[in-house]
Amino acid sequence: MTTNNETPAAFDEEALEEAYDRALRLEKAGDFEAASLAYQEVLKIDPSDHGGAAVRLASMGKGEVPPKAPDAYVATLFDQHADMFDTILVDQLGYDVPLQLREVLLELDENCNFTRMLDLGCGTGLSADALDDMADHKTGVDLSENMIEIAYEKGDYDELFVSEVVLFLQKTTADNWDLIVATDVLPYMGALEDFFAGLKARVNKGGMIAFSSETQPQDVFQGRDFMVGAYQRFAHAESYLRKLMEANGFECLACENITVRHEQGQPVPGQLIVARVN
Repeated sequence: MTTNNETPAAFDEEALEEAYDRALRLEKAGDFEAASLAYQEVLKIDPSDHGGAAVRLASMGKGEVPPKAPDAYVATLFDQHADMFDTILVDQLGYDVPLQLREVLLELDENCNFTRMLDLGCGTGLSADALDDMADHKTGVDLSENMIEIAYEKGDYDELFVSEVVLFLQKTTADNWDLIVATDVLPYMGALEDFFAGLKARVNKGGMIAFSSETQPQDVFQGRDFMVGAYQRFAHAESYLRKLMEANGFECLACENITVRHEQGQPVPGQLIVARVN
């Protein structure tokens, strides 16, 4: 297990907790103007944004949509939920994207097998579980060290790294992969140009990428490529994803409309896409 995260800057945790709690109360009460000012105070205390104030501001329509969720926020969010992650995501939120991906891959080739698989945003290893017999060698990457520790204990991966996924794609010196998977990763990313360029650079010729996204009706995007939705996760327009695949030489093999998860009992619409580099 390898870590390449930087040491976080120090901040006043007590002041941050007080400011964040105040902002959250105001947001839940529907006072978005006051909540906006409170979240701006949170960002002054903690510029690294462990609490995700930037995405909450964007979700309320009170701030610019950031290019991605802050690394500190993503790491903190998943570190906090690592011990109960599988239970929360699978049992409570009805998440089964890795199993849906398995079915799509088998529909494309009932005998599909990959020599090397890279699982970006691997979490505790749900995709490794679902695709266990489809890859001879599996590498997992996640920003959350606690998630990586659980994945390591489960023993599904041959190699594990703690890293932001785009940084990993840009910096790794490992051999390229035949399959690169990114399930439940795009909801924490906005702009995807560097991500797709990294995929192109790290997948073998003839290899595949597979990823899931959350989406919204076209009229909700209002011409935007991506946006932050009501639950502080990014949604991407299908046209944006197809444009980036075409720009990087990927042929779309499957684009399935799926339910990614449930939030407050309501299905969250998304897409599951498999593409091949020619």
